[in-house]
Amino acid sequence: MNKRALLDEYSVIAARNGDRHAFSDLVRSWQKRLLAHAWRLLGNEEAAYDAVQGAWLEIARGLHGLQDERAFPAWAYRIVSRRCARDVTAARLRRNLANAVAAEPEPSAIQPDVDARDESVRLHIAIRSLPAAQRATVALYHFEELSIAEVAVALDVPAGTVKTRLMHARRALRAVLEGDHHA
Repeated sequence: MNKRALLDEYSVIAARNGDRHAFSDLVRSWQKRLLAHAWRLLGNEEAAYDAVQGAWLEIARGLHGLQDERAFPAWAYRIVSRRCARDVTAARLRRNLANAVAAEPEPSAIQPDVDARDESVRLHIAIRSLPAAQRATVALYHFEELSIAEVAVALDVPAGTVKTRLMHARRALRAVLEGDHHA
């Protein structure tokens, strides 16, 4: 177990017992990762920020019920995932979602002007072009190094769905990176 994980576990235990400084430490440690996750799901920085702010309120209220401090990462990602889902549903009901989607730039419009031979940049561009659910699944599994089970908890989907999303995402990424854009 790495040092950061141990510090996070300590902060969860202390925050669960009412230590406000420990909760602040959790926020500092996890804010960027939770924001990145929300952005992957929502595709909008402001909406992601709002979702994470709301999620922190839910995390603060529910922390006392978290029995295993090691489960905090998957639990927090799940709260953010659910918050994002609720926000999207609310936006649909208000008919603002269609306007927000129409205002979003196409993936090709946000791609940096780079040498296409740079495989790392091509990979990041390809990941950005994945559907939101696949993008979030890939990021949690490969970048955040969560297990299939933890990703399933974080995204509130069955483990089989995580595996299927990873399979489709890998197939799409392979096609882009190998130059077959029709797959």
